[in-house]
Amino acid sequence: MALDFVATYKVLVLGDSNVGKTCIVHRYCDEKYYDTYISTIGIDFKQKLINLDGVPIKLQIWDTAGQERFRTLTTAYYRGAMGILLMYDVTNLESYNNLSYWLRNIQENASPDVVKVLAGNKCECSATQRMVDKERGEKIAENFEMPFFEVSCKSNINIEDAFLSLARKIREQRERRGDNFDNDEKQDKKSPGSNGLGTFSLGSLSGENRCTC
Repeated sequence: MALDFVATYKVLVLGDSNVGKTCIVHRYCDEKYYDTYISTIGIDFKQKLINLDGVPIKLQIWDTAGQERFRTLTTAYYRGAMGILLMYDVTNLESYNNLSYWLRNIQENASPDVVKVLAGNKCECSATQRMVDKERGEKIAENFEMPFFEVSCKSNINIEDAFLSLARKIREQRERRGDNFDNDEKQDKKSPGSNGLGTFSLGSLSGENRCTC
């Protein structure tokens, strides 16, 4: 017998290739960690039924490819998303710097009401391996009004907290809007393309904390 749930929340996991997007989806949905991986080709998704403060919710979590050759395909799924988990790798400075690219694409392709959470993966790493301080992630998250978590797929740190925070913010957004995003999702089977916003800036970030393309 199928389990009843009151709503489905569509979530995208975005970020550069190899930051751990597939790992975090498997860790959260399957409660497994794989130390070997094959890069995602195009897009895939898993579903997880959660208890959100006593209410059963189905999360539909889309694992997107980070490689540049697949990014055009990925944009077709932006606007239908209610939430986005944006990831970087704390041992990879380039993945942090490329957050500006992903934030620009979210701005151009996603609904203005989409909920975002920022996650810095591999927080279990040693001090010598770390390339991005926690404070730098906190600064970007504050600037874009996103919750921020340092997570570890390997050690299972803050994975559930990150997804539950995203789900709660989606619920709050739905309550404020007074609808359930269903009409948006039905209309989002075509790639929305660019809206001509032009150059994207991370605003008040400056100095070593600035994230550049």
